[in-house]
Amino acid sequence: MGNSQSPPADPRLASATRCFAERELDELRTLFVALASQSRSNSKFISPSVFKSYFRIPGSLGDRMFDLVTQKRNDGMLTFEDLVIAKGTYEKGSRDEIEQFIYQLVDVMGDGVVGRSDLEVVLTSMLDAVFNVEDGEHSVSSHQGVVDIFLNVATFSEEVEGHAEKCMSFTDIRKWWSVVPSARKFLGSLLMQPDPGSSDHQVPNLLISENISPEVLLMKKEYAWHIAGALSQPDVEEWKLLYHSSIHGLSFSTFLGNISNGGGPTVLLIKDTDGYIYGGYASQPWEKHSDFYGDMKSFIFHIYPQASIYKPSGANTNLQWCAVNFSSESIPNGIGFGGRINHFGLFLSASFDQGHTFSCTTFNSPCLSKTSRICPEVIECWGVVANGIHDEKNDNVIKGTVLERFKEDRNMLNMVGIANSSE
Repeated sequence: MGNSQSPPADPRLASATRCFAERELDELRTLFVALASQSRSNSKFISPSVFKSYFRIPGSLGDRMFDLVTQKRNDGMLTFEDLVIAKGTYEKGSRDEIEQFIYQLVDVMGDGVVGRSDLEVVLTSMLDAVFNVEDGEHSVSSHQGVVDIFLNVATFSEEVEGHAEKCMSFTDIRKWWSVVPSARKFLGSLLMQPDPGSSDHQVPNLLISENISPEVLLMKKEYAWHIAGALSQPDVEEWKLLYHSSIHGLSFSTFLGNISNGGGPTVLLIKDTDGYIYGGYASQPWEKHSDFYGDMKSFIFHIYPQASIYKPSGANTNLQWCAVNFSSESIPNGIGFGGRINHFGLFLSASFDQGHTFSCTTFNSPCLSKTSRICPEVIECWGVVANGIHDEKNDNVIKGTVLERFKEDRNMLNMVGIANSSE
């Protein structure tokens, strides 16, 4: 008689099912049926290739995700129950549950530890997916320079028996995610249904004039993706080049004149003579103030030789600095982020030929360069285009000769009384 009874229900399935509304479960079942049909399984299961193709997870990362979703059965069959349980944990679970799942995902070798080689494979697969490299075409070498800047900020503190190198603890990987939010955002959204009408991986569209060669730009698409990881969707649609020192000259007045055309958030990049690249996201327009201003959306970041983002810690509100044409030594002319006067987290003097960077509590950030004193080689500024809309005025911002642009900028700055602020 006991043999006639149904097997006990999986408690994980019952718990996961309760996470979804009836409509959501119906949508999941419709998705499962469609993918199972593509898998030619008589609607019984989803195959690995169909799963990876639909969710756009290439390479070893896709294989590892399929392994986790199918509860490591190694049978090549993803059932409807598997999908409900996985999405119930990965999308509906607590923060710890979700991040423990992602931690297992990053262990692409499946040996219970996360080593440097695991993280390298994950980053390569991630960049392949974000920048639409076809599965099978990727290689570590094609992304090596970018992979390295993300690896350089990772901490491997855990000693594991049988492993010659130290591995990442759960604490280590959480720390890594905090400074590389683009990776956490990507890894936390892999089972969400792709939306053809949206920018799934949040890579800003970089707008430049036709007469500008991309070769002169500091901003690479991979860097833009990294910075955008700390921003909300409306701020990552389009970024427009407003100022570049090799095009406009190292002039504070020209810089202010050009960025005033945008009037919104900006992304500032600096490459110094030591080869370091870093900068800051200014959530408020650059405007003349005699003290710090701004809001908690601003942050500073590293790009090279390591990639990391430092958000406000809440220790103080010394976020943005923009002093123009002040004669007092207690109000240094220039732009900056964080820290305190004459000891900023990042500062460019109004001469645009020097500045400094110190560790600061505003962002819990270290010195961003090799030394605290910096000599800019390239300065670049991008304007965040609100809602992806740009007008004709902004389209012309980097056209014409440097002399013509400088004259236009001087006229504009004369109107607001700051024309002589660049020296």
